[in-house]
Amino acid sequence: MHLTRFTDYSIRVLIYLAAKGEERSTIHEIATSFDVSRNHLMKVVQDLSHKGYITAIRGKNGGLLLKKAPEEIRLGRLVRDTENDLELVECFGDSNECRITPACQLKPILAEALRAFLAVLDKYTLADMLGPQQSQLVKLLRIEPLTGSKAGSAPPPAP
Repeated sequence: MHLTRFTDYSIRVLIYLAAKGEERSTIHEIATSFDVSRNHLMKVVQDLSHKGYITAIRGKNGGLLLKKAPEEIRLGRLVRDTENDLELVECFGDSNECRITPACQLKPILAEALRAFLAVLDKYTLADMLGPQQSQLVKLLRIEPLTGSKAGSAPPPAP
C-alpha cells in the first residue's frame, strides 16, 4: 500500500497545526517548514477545510487552525477521506478485466489486509502523532512563538 502525496501532505498540515496549537498558521509557513510546493498545499488545505478538519480564515488576521481537537482526528478516517483510490489491485474496481478473478483468492486476502491496515490507523489520533516529542517537532518545524513579536514577522537572527 502506498499513500499518495496528497494524504502525506494532509497529515503534515495537520501535524503542523496541532504542534502550533491555538496560534494561526499560513500556507506559506507550512510550505516553508516542510519545503513543499505552496500551490499543492493550497489544494490540500482547501480539501481539509471542506472536509471539516481545519478552519481557514481569510483576511489580514486570517490563517489556518484545527477545527477539531487533535484527540478527535483519527488517522484511519483521515486516510479514507484523502485517498481517492483504495483499490489495491484491478479486481477491487468496477473495470476489472482480470480473467482469473472467478477462481482467484487474492481479492479477499488483500481486502482483509486493507481492513487491518485501516483498523490499525483507526487506533491512533493526531494527538498520538505529537506525543511527548511535540517540543522536538516544534523545533524541527521552526515554529516561532507569537509572544513578543507580531504575527508574520521574521524570526530573530540566529546567533
